[in-house]
Amino acid sequence: MIGRLGLLVAVLGVALFSNAGALVPFQPAFPAPMASPGPLAEVKSLNITILSTMLADDGIGEWGFAALVEADGKKILFDSGARPNTVLENAKELKIDLSDVQDVILSHFHNDHTTGLMTLRREFAKKNPAALSRVHVGKGIFLERRGRDSNPMIAMKKEYEATGGKFIEHDKPDEIQPGVWLTGPVPRTYPEKNYPAGIEVKEGDAWVEDYLPEDQSLLFNTSSGLVLLAGCGHAGIINTLEYARKFIRPAPVDAAIGGFHLYNAKDEQLNWTADKLKEFQIAQILGAHCTGIESVYRLRQRLGLSRHDCVVGTVGATFDLKDGIHTGRIAQ
Repeated sequence: MIGRLGLLVAVLGVALFSNAGALVPFQPAFPAPMASPGPLAEVKSLNITILSTMLADDGIGEWGFAALVEADGKKILFDSGARPNTVLENAKELKIDLSDVQDVILSHFHNDHTTGLMTLRREFAKKNPAALSRVHVGKGIFLERRGRDSNPMIAMKKEYEATGGKFIEHDKPDEIQPGVWLTGPVPRTYPEKNYPAGIEVKEGDAWVEDYLPEDQSLLFNTSSGLVLLAGCGHAGIINTLEYARKFIRPAPVDAAIGGFHLYNAKDEQLNWTADKLKEFQIAQILGAHCTGIESVYRLRQRLGLSRHDCVVGTVGATFDLKDGIHTGRIAQ
């Protein structure tokens, strides 16, 4: 009986190390697209600044995430924080101007990543009507939810579009500027169940466990390798990176930045995650938001990284392609 159960687990792609202690439901797999033939564009300059996370030397800390990306001179806002004014106030504190940002990425529907959007759109549209006027989302972000969480994006869609803004839904990887890739929804090859329990999503006529089908991340192809920026990584950091290494290129991972929802992961899952990251030759980790402080330390130890290369993210923490990671005093 045990042998048959183990075989069934392997076939369905489930495992016993889920955070909730339950098996992961089967997720239909879909093939990763092949990378385009010929040379791939590379990002030459890249700076990422965290604008919302829990720890802050200066500014406002919250359970949320947002980051400003500056890639080859173009700005992108990734997620928008948990409270209406957090990102706005932190940007002011850090002397960052968001009025020249047109593109926004929302990693998934949860309100700790989406609530600041309307505040920012209204505020910066006063100076520049195109500010934050284009939002990239993964297919499934507007699906109806029930249970512990409802879906704030359904009402926000109408409110945002009334300002002249536009949502762009992605159902596959897209290169949104040279060397900058949006994953779109990520196949769940490995059972990295790291999403909240007790929520259902309506797919067609059926209500199923909400596995965050729209969860997406941003990838940068650089001469040093791939750089990952994630909001919560509900699709799983390993699933996301393995997928990216198929549709971009099987390069080493220079850095992983953002939230990876490992704060309540058990040792077995953290060890497995670290071992897979080692296979990807990961060099730097800036773990913010839901990654978890203890989890960052355990990954650092297992990977053999230093307190300069694998650190906890703070408001104002940065990753620069040339200078690496710098975090706040409280996390050094």
